Amino acid sequence: MLQRKSRSPSWWQVIKNGAPKGAPLSLQEWLSDTGSLTRKLESALHYSPSRHLELRILADCRQNLLPSERSCFRRPLSRSRIREVALCDQGEPIIVARSVLPITSSIGTNHGILKLGHKPLGAVLFAKDLRGRFRPTREIIRLDHHHPEWKACQRRFKALPKRVWARRTLYQLNGHPLLVMEIFLPALQAKLKLLGQ
Repeated sequence: MLQRKSRSPSWWQVIKNGAPKGAPLSLQEWLSDTGSLTRKLESALHYSPSRHLELRILADCRQNLLPSERSCFRRPLSRSRIREVALCDQGEPIIVARSVLPITSSIGTNHGILKLGHKPLGAVLFAKDLRGRFRPTREIIRLDHHHPEWKACQRRFKALPKRVWARRTLYQLNGHPLLVMEIFLPALQAKLKLLGQ
């Protein structure tokens, strides 16, 4: 008997144009958007310009990279600064993000810029007109408890559901690469549904 294959990608797939295959309609625009996720969230959730999402730092330290993260960089990397955060709306996590910030990307003009504190990395990446200078590679995946990326995030964020949609983007900051993975939690979908989006 033939088994029906899932349309959900179980490995990272590049989004070139159009809607991500297999992703729920409510997330397709979010997964493929190339702008600042924080700004898009604050706009969708009707934040005033003076109000911002809460950022909880889960970890910010040197760690080993996952094999799929290592494959994104041209130079071989085994350890890097990895920053894991949760973006929260009214105390409820809606996004979990894991950023790989290679040590070589944090030197020179980037040294001061990447002292982030409780500022989202997107605030740095989108403070300049980066999109005009390069087109970042965007990939999506449906993660589950079998994926190393899911396991790495679940160590810091115990409430991570067993299946979640994620995207990752390789950015350049002053010519140096930074990898950002964002996991979309069910709480975000529930909030967007309440708002009719």
